[in-house]
Amino acid sequence: MELFKDKYTPALIDRTADQLRPFYPQLRTQQFRELIFNNGWETLEFKARIRRITEALTQVLPADYEEALHIIGQAAPQLRGVEFLFIPDFIEVNGLAPDRYELSMKYLAIVTPYSSSEFAVRPFIQRYPLQTIRQLMEWTESSNEHIRRLASEGSRPRLPWGAKLGEFIADPTPVLPILHALRQDNSLYVRKSVANHLNDISKDHADLVLDLAQSWHGQHPHTDWIIRHASRSLLKKGHPVALSLFGYNKQEAVHIENLKLGRDTLATGEELPFSFDVVNTSGEPQRLRIEYEIGYMKANGKQAPKRFKCSDKMYAEGRTPVTTKQSFKLITTRKFYAGLHTLTIVVNGQETQTVSFVLEVD
Repeated sequence: MELFKDKYTPALIDRTADQLRPFYPQLRTQQFRELIFNNGWETLEFKARIRRITEALTQVLPADYEEALHIIGQAAPQLRGVEFLFIPDFIEVNGLAPDRYELSMKYLAIVTPYSSSEFAVRPFIQRYPLQTIRQLMEWTESSNEHIRRLASEGSRPRLPWGAKLGEFIADPTPVLPILHALRQDNSLYVRKSVANHLNDISKDHADLVLDLAQSWHGQHPHTDWIIRHASRSLLKKGHPVALSLFGYNKQEAVHIENLKLGRDTLATGEELPFSFDVVNTSGEPQRLRIEYEIGYMKANGKQAPKRFKCSDKMYAEGRTPVTTKQSFKLITTRKFYAGLHTLTIVVNGQETQTVSFVLEVD
């Protein structure tokens, strides 16, 4: 599988130079390549490679910042995709000085539809918080969905791959007007960002997000989608207020019966089939969020639980059989340890039946 860092081939660098040269004929491709691929290139990971290309670009483009930005802005529509994150990174590296702030903001918005500025804007938020929050608010009114998304995505407190915004982790209040302005956005691309932003906040301020969700609920279908998606971590944790808000009430008349494993022992690389019955004796259909929790054995001999979604739907009165499976395929994000594991069925945040099995690791 190709890694992101492997996208930075000599061919891509040559293509970048070819796209820039019509707007800056003096650009020397060979110099650009040598600055990038010399001095330990193979040891660099994805973000370090982005920064190396940015530094090379800084050397081969004009020293005048505005002139360099004008060249980049003209070429940006031909430099699309995650592999061209060095375009906004150029602005981050070269544009943080106070006298360059306005130009930097202008061009972060210009290039973000092609290679997202969500990472590059964060140092500006950290250095000029009040000024940049005002700029983000202005971007929420843009006709371009990429610029509106930048207002939310760039200010996420825990943006994956991005530097954490500790000030907003401690107190997200300053960014809430941005999310409020985008709560009914007609772009799913923007709504996903708002929901992910709120999900980030929920990890540190669950009550704040739940209060906001309750006040927004029922205002608009787009807003309802956002708060549902934003509450996914709280729902997974079985937070009672979140469960109640979306109709997942504690069900005394719903039971799990006949939880059975397809095998009691399995090896890494195999799948664990299991089945159970959902028994609804309430006399009417019930909305149930059914998850299962695997208690993974860890190196210290203790179990660490992780929940997985099984189903989320209305269950009719009576008995409904459910059959599914869990993979123990080797993946880079989880290390398996041999020993006793558990599987627990969770209904609307409430743990029900549990069974044990043994995982063997080669």
